Formats: sequence, structure tokens, C-alpha cells
Amino acid sequence: MSNADQIEKIKTAPGFIAALDQSGGSTPTALGLYGVTPDAWSNDEEMFAVVHAMRTRIMTSPSFGGDRILGAILFENTMDREVEGKSTASYLWEVKNVVPFLKVDKGLADIVDGVQVMNPMPDLDALLAKASAAGIFGTKMRSVIKEVNEAGINAIVDQQFEIGRRIIAAGLVPIIEPEVDIHCADKAAAEDILQAAIMKHLNALGADEIVMLKLTLPEKDGLYADCVAHPNVARVVALSGGYSREEANDRLSRQLGMVASFSRALSEGLGAQQSAEEFNATLDSSIASIVAASST
Repeated sequence: MSNADQIEKIKTAPGFIAALDQSGGSTPTALGLYGVTPDAWSNDEEMFAVVHAMRTRIMTSPSFGGDRILGAILFENTMDREVEGKSTASYLWEVKNVVPFLKVDKGLADIVDGVQVMNPMPDLDALLAKASAAGIFGTKMRSVIKEVNEAGINAIVDQQFEIGRRIIAAGLVPIIEPEVDIHCADKAAAEDILQAAIMKHLNALGADEIVMLKLTLPEKDGLYADCVAHPNVARVVALSGGYSREEANDRLSRQLGMVASFSRALSEGLGAQQSAEEFNATLDSSIASIVAASST
């Protein structure tokens, strides 16, 4: 597996990143939208088996391939499982030409200074070593900005880049995700503070320290143009953040150089009871609409 091929694809290829990384807390919601109710499992292990079946159906669909999907974000339980007899990461890259990423954060701390930083990650080094051995290319970690609070926003960006540098040192490419809640009272003001904090950290990176950014679709079109153009940034991707797919695509189409990394907006409309034809056609049109919005 060539890391050079993967970084080139992430930097230059058309398409978007599929976020398939809902973990324990959000899994029942994701399964509910898919039409699988909680009576389908009786413990976490069974629940994760059910969600792996859903993700496998997406990943093995003829609609899901490297011609339109740059990468896919997994969570640890999915990385540890197999798809069609291969480890999930190997299947994605070797069969589908899709670059595999791993969600590494352990969820969010309580709100302080209007933000939720990430919980401590005491086992991060071991997880990164395991991910590397499994053929994972990069990571993703999320924190959330709820209010306009300069101290809080700076704390989030400081933490993201501090851990990001550890991830780079382990040989992986981090997706840094300081989400701005779409219900934040003065979202544009929060985004201005965030953009300045990100640029400060990007400018302090060494030449060989490459990151990706995953950002909420901004109020001000083109706000993150300097991030998109930054030599240390492989790609800037957008989260759908609770916007409908239609609104997320509309906002994304106005951000030059940003591509999608949608989760809920990707699987919108998919159902466990659909026939293979219906499922693949629904996924195909979903992917096509997100690719179109990502191509500006």
C-alpha cells in the first residue's frame, strides 16, 4: 500500500470523504434512521454487528468506489472487523481505492468557556500503532464550539493541534475537526475567531507536518480560503453538521476548494428493507449530489 498514492489522492482527486464513524452513543440513532429498531440487538456487541452489516452494505455497494469517494472514516470497532474476508482498511484501499481513516477521539468533555474540548485519550499511542499496522492512513477527532468565546475557541484549536502533532509523529495524517455548532448564536463571529486560531497554528507547523481540516460550512463564503491554500493542509473537508443534505450541498457548492465529509447526509434515505437495486440507486444519487457540491 503506497502512502504516496494515498496522499496524492487526498490532495488532488475529485470526490469527498464518507464519514462512517458513528460510535457507541450515536449508533442507535443511525440505525433507527436506517430502519433497524433496538429490538434487533440485545447488547453492544450485537449492536456493533448490526451496524457493521449496514456499513458493509454501503462499502460493498457498486455505487461506492474510489472514482467518487476519496476516503472513509471508520471507528475502531469497524477497523477491527472484516469486509468480504479482508480487514476493513485493506478492503477500502485494495478493492475500492478509498483511503481509510480512523476516528480516535473518546468523545467530548462538558461545556467550559462555551466549548467542548475532547476527553482525555490515555491510550492514543497504542491506538495509533494499531491503526498504522492495520493500514490506516489518517485519523479524525472532533471538538465542538457552542458559543462565541475566544478563550474557549483557542483552547479547542490548541488541543486539536497538540494531539494532531502526536498523530503526525506516529506517521498518520490527522483530520482536525473543531466543529462550530450550527445553532451557535453568532456563528459568523465564532468562525472568524476559529479561522484566525487555525491559521496561527498552521503557520507554526514544520514543512513536513501535513494535516487536514474538517470544518462546519461557514456563514461567510470563502472564509477558509487561506486554509485551503495552505501548504501544510492536504485538504479541507466540510461536515454537514445537522443541515439537511440539500442545504449542506448548497452551502458547500459556494466554498471553493472544500469537499464534503458527510455522515448523516450521506446515508439519508437508505433503509434496511430496501432491495439491492433500491439501496444502490439511493446511495448512487446521494453520492452524485455530494460529489457535485464538492466539485467547486
